[in-house]
Amino acid sequence: MEKQYHTFEEFYPYYKSEHRQTGTRISHFIGTSLFFGWLITGIVYREPIYLIYAVVSAYGLAWVGHFFIEKNKPSTFQYPEFSLRGDFKLYFEIWTGREKFNARY
Repeated sequence: MEKQYHTFEEFYPYYKSEHRQTGTRISHFIGTSLFFGWLITGIVYREPIYLIYAVVSAYGLAWVGHFFIEKNKPSTFQYPEFSLRGDFKLYFEIWTGREKFNARY
């Protein structure tokens, strides 16, 4: 039986353990960067279609990382809110240098 997570604080170490491969982290980072780019573009041009581009590019690249590089199932399916929060947290940790693309545990 899989462990159930009730708080983000207990979920986040699990999230990071599912993102150990450099390629997975890079695919997430690129996808999240595209998400923010499309989101800003949609706001600037007031075109809601860009929100669809944002979501598709973010999840598409993240899932490629999971299925083909990490070879695991994205935690989005079981913990959608925690997973989204984890993605943003890891993204900003990489930007600020608190985390690296090549995870070492």
